[in-house]
Amino acid sequence: MRVEELVAGPIQPAPAAVFARLPDWADRPRFLVPRADELEVVTWGEFGLAIRAAAAFLAETCLAPGERAAVLAANSVEWAVAALAVQAVGGVLVPIVPSSTTEQIAHVVDHSGARVLFTGAGPAARWRQARALCPAVREVIALDPAADGRSWREVMQRGAALDRAAPGWLEDSLAAIDLDRPALMLYTSGTSGPPKGVPLSHSNVGANARDWLLAMADLLPDEGTGRDLLWLPMSHIFGLGELCLGNTLGFTSTLCAPAEVLSLLPVVRPDVFMSVPAYWDKLAAAAAALPDRESRRRALLAATGGQLRFCLSGGAGLERRVKELFQDAGILIVEGYGLTECSPTLTLNRPHAYRFDSVGLPLDSVELRLDADGEILVRGPNVFAGYHQDPAATAAAFTEDGWFRTGDLGRFTEDGFLQIVDRKKDILVTAGGKNVAPLNIELRFAGDPLFQHVVVYGDERHYLVAGVWIDRAAAVAELGGDDQPEALRALVQRRVDAVNDQLARFETIKRFCILDQPLTVEAGLLTASLKVRRKAVYQRFRAELEGLYS
Repeated sequence: MRVEELVAGPIQPAPAAVFARLPDWADRPRFLVPRADELEVVTWGEFGLAIRAAAAFLAETCLAPGERAAVLAANSVEWAVAALAVQAVGGVLVPIVPSSTTEQIAHVVDHSGARVLFTGAGPAARWRQARALCPAVREVIALDPAADGRSWREVMQRGAALDRAAPGWLEDSLAAIDLDRPALMLYTSGTSGPPKGVPLSHSNVGANARDWLLAMADLLPDEGTGRDLLWLPMSHIFGLGELCLGNTLGFTSTLCAPAEVLSLLPVVRPDVFMSVPAYWDKLAAAAAALPDRESRRRALLAATGGQLRFCLSGGAGLERRVKELFQDAGILIVEGYGLTECSPTLTLNRPHAYRFDSVGLPLDSVELRLDADGEILVRGPNVFAGYHQDPAATAAAFTEDGWFRTGDLGRFTEDGFLQIVDRKKDILVTAGGKNVAPLNIELRFAGDPLFQHVVVYGDERHYLVAGVWIDRAAAVAELGGDDQPEALRALVQRRVDAVNDQLARFETIKRFCILDQPLTVEAGLLTASLKVRRKAVYQRFRAELEGLYS
């Protein structure tokens, strides 16, 4: 069945895609899970039965339609089962990034009012510390034996018995779901303040998925033939979207941890690979050093397994040189633009309509326009209705006539492609009245292996300065083993001078400081998707940055 036929019917809750496969595909592999030296096969039939059992347990014991259930664990088949079971009984899925701090876990669980928590072994200690701050939780279910809570085995056994005792109950449950009610609630990492809950309805997600599938139809594998490496965290909408894409198109997904991705690519030989830029960069780096085009092409094909058909980069911008290197090897990497509040995709480059200097064209159901200051405004069936229990933030997020404020500044090319200029709230205004987009400056350092982070500073000051975090091992290697502070500073200065030569005078970095304290998620200086929390960095390093003006 072609993509166009798959999306021709009415929108349905996400679990319905799995059960639609079972009559014909019960014995086919849905997941391959590395266990020691072999791959454990989980069939579509086993996946479907597990969802039914978990859903029956939830419906009977602890979760009513409209109530929230959180999942705090690393990727696993059990994670996917729990998530779809929650939605199958009309519950609202609340994914939590498993590396979240105790405070972040407590905030999400308590703010969402989650009644049920599925947890894994990794964050178990942090959940124990957060537990007392989450009085609404009535049931904790352990997705693996090393986690706290009711055992997964008990949930499966009891749920399976309940399911057998009431044939047809799950089909009735799916049919009764109000598509305009929330299907999931994701918490935005944000750049300041506590995360905000973003409820997305079944209709929001379904409308966006339909647009997305139609836009990508020519690149996607035929139904039932796709193979992917599912490593992106399902707790993020990017990874959750890949899971649901596989359910819709019938992928065989090999589950793996981020550290295993690059080594498994030539083994699994997927035709679908979805990744953040860091992994595309690593693949490109090895090939780019080779002397000629054919060698680079062969190296990329060998490193990726040689079967890639659909490649998507998301989470942050991918450098143009990387996209061009892959394109030269016959591999098109597609990029787009979106926000959690928009389910998430707004624009995509298409297989036959793309510009590497853009984030693509708007999806069919999406309306975009630019506000007077260049902020990208959006409306469409994919846009959420408002933040959970936060009317002030909701009011601030929409214009008076109902357009959602993305907080990003953009421009359109002459042929209609969207380009992102910067984050609106990250604009610096110098003492001379000049508006500066710091990200535009910082991105000029992004491809240089010397730098881990560069953060530009200078709001209401006469000139710009920067905090610089370097890869000391790379720097010392480049200096032939010299690790003296003077040599390191001179090396950084040369790089800064080279970037300054590309900038208007008021944009140049006049002074910088090399900072040793790393920027981490745990310290609250990076978001879960590894974006810099600019305001938090400014606050933490204000003395050092202000010292550059003395």
